[in-house]
Amino acid sequence: MNGKWIGLAILFLVIASSGCAVENARVAAGAKVEKLADGFAFTEGPAADAKGDVYFSDIPNNRIHKWDVKAKKLSTFREDSGGANGLYFDKKEQLIACEGGGRRLVSICPEGVVTVLADEYEGKKFNSLNDLWITPKGGIYFTDPRYGNRDGMEQDGEHVYYLSPEGKKVIRVIDDMVRPNGVIGTPNGKTLYVADHGGKKTFSYKINDDGTLSEKKLFAESGSDGMTIDKKGNIYLTSGAVLVYNKKGEQIERIEVPEGPANVCFGGKDKKTLFITARKSLYAVRMRVRGV
Repeated sequence: MNGKWIGLAILFLVIASSGCAVENARVAAGAKVEKLADGFAFTEGPAADAKGDVYFSDIPNNRIHKWDVKAKKLSTFREDSGGANGLYFDKKEQLIACEGGGRRLVSICPEGVVTVLADEYEGKKFNSLNDLWITPKGGIYFTDPRYGNRDGMEQDGEHVYYLSPEGKKVIRVIDDMVRPNGVIGTPNGKTLYVADHGGKKTFSYKINDDGTLSEKKLFAESGSDGMTIDKKGNIYLTSGAVLVYNKKGEQIERIEVPEGPANVCFGGKDKKTLFITARKSLYAVRMRVRGV
């Protein structure tokens, strides 16, 4: 009898453990990372519009592409993109882009008209804008590192900035990183996550009412290129693979990609597809969780 009950107990634990693992998994059961398009030079900055279509940059080829999720078709949204890198849609469905080559933050309307939002800080040109996140109030946080040739740098380092919602004021909010890169915030606008790609760490900050940051905390012992967040508050970093961290900064999942991932976003009609820009390709994988 004792042996029988021990055996049943072990079986119950195995089943319970297996069920819990499935329930807590972020990737959908049976889903695999799928290549959607390739032939690019270096893909970056994915962002989904209201319909779930995904826009992304091909930096060396100076283009912004669009992936139509319903038609499963690729098109070119903008030529001569100013070396656009990070992208993000605002509430008006304007595509906001970090022009690394143009050294400016711009807004692009659906018809393709470009408006410059910011191109300098205290009279000096930015280094090479990289990634951005827009707050619920409309303020914009953006990172300004410099990769490669450092000629012509006017700023005294590589920092993080904030553009006020009315677009009239730029302030520097982080000045102690080696090379800031990926940035994402929580949907309530209270917490900002910023990756120090050069320092190989990611930090969290409290967002104050005036856009300044405080209460800096180490979030993960990993840097990142691009970042995103899901409905449960899990943070997705890109460092060799897509690394998923919970709110406590604990790594809870690792999503392998055939090419080294540079950035991620949730898209698709139900926001349950994770799109991944990775070197010369665009990938996607179905998820159990929704993106913000």
